[in-house]
Amino acid sequence: MEPSKVQPEGGLNVTLTIRLLMHGKEVGSIVGKKGETVKKMREDSNARINISEGNCPERIVTITGPTDAIFKAFAMIAFKFEEDIVNSMSNSQATSKPPVTLRLVVPASQCGSLIGKGGSKIKEMRETTGAQVQVAGDMLPNSTERAVTISGAPEAIVQCVKQICVVMLESPPKGATIPYRPKPATAQVIFSGGQVRADTLAAPATAGLSLLLQHQPLPAYTIQGQYAIPHPDLTKLHQLVMQQTPFTSLGQTIPAFPGLDASSQASTHELTIPNDLIGCIIGRQGTKINEIRQMSGAQIKIANAMEGSSDRQITITGTPANISLAQYLINARFRDVAAMWTDPSTMTTS
Repeated sequence: MEPSKVQPEGGLNVTLTIRLLMHGKEVGSIVGKKGETVKKMREDSNARINISEGNCPERIVTITGPTDAIFKAFAMIAFKFEEDIVNSMSNSQATSKPPVTLRLVVPASQCGSLIGKGGSKIKEMRETTGAQVQVAGDMLPNSTERAVTISGAPEAIVQCVKQICVVMLESPPKGATIPYRPKPATAQVIFSGGQVRADTLAAPATAGLSLLLQHQPLPAYTIQGQYAIPHPDLTKLHQLVMQQTPFTSLGQTIPAFPGLDASSQASTHELTIPNDLIGCIIGRQGTKINEIRQMSGAQIKIANAMEGSSDRQITITGTPANISLAQYLINARFRDVAAMWTDPSTMTTS
């Protein structure tokens, strides 16, 4: 999308996809009895409204369509939430009506543009729309996305969403985005003869399990202690990931701007990676390693191959948050490669 085609008044004339994060009660409100409410929203707005499945306290609501359809869907959702607030107040002693609140899920690489230099852009949005806008300082767990919370009257929220869409079109995401997937309330693991299928595993954000197990249809794994050990063809990848120090949920560790956290002193972390796997981290002409550097804010140096050694040394320098994110992205790259190895139909040159 060329920025010249973007008009703040809402006449963007493009198809967009906007993701919302909602609690179960909010989802129930827009779904309605037997799905009647969301069906009417889809018909009246002409937007596609999809709700993520799963037994999760939070759900992702995805709205896709032409901009006019998206804004109409947002308006219908905002007015429905306002109706819920009014109904709840009739049964309480509250005297002041709380604002309607929606949470967007936005790639972290676009949040700087939403905030603007010195907070100028977000201040402009607040002043021109009357809505309150807050960009979360932490990333959502196991993702490179942040929540953007909009509060106010339904009309103000829709105007604010329009301005956010303009900014997102003018400043596309940089590098790969790891989408936020709400964590199931209970992890479902199916055991059979001491084995577990990795594609049925829902690992907690802080689990010691290798990231290679998450969301990928991999072969059967044998449970040994707290780890799942794969068949020999992927053992090297899993050993590599398991030797890394486990880190907590990214939502608890990542600062507002990776690389600019003045309160954390820079430190260095070293990884050892087999020579035959280093290529999947570097990527063609360094594209993958450059993405990881850009997204994490860390300095990453890969040592030259040493004669007689089958390993390469990777040195990561930055704040603890930068280093954690860089490790996460490296592990995610191994996960993608493992998936390609187990499903040759997905093989692409990278």
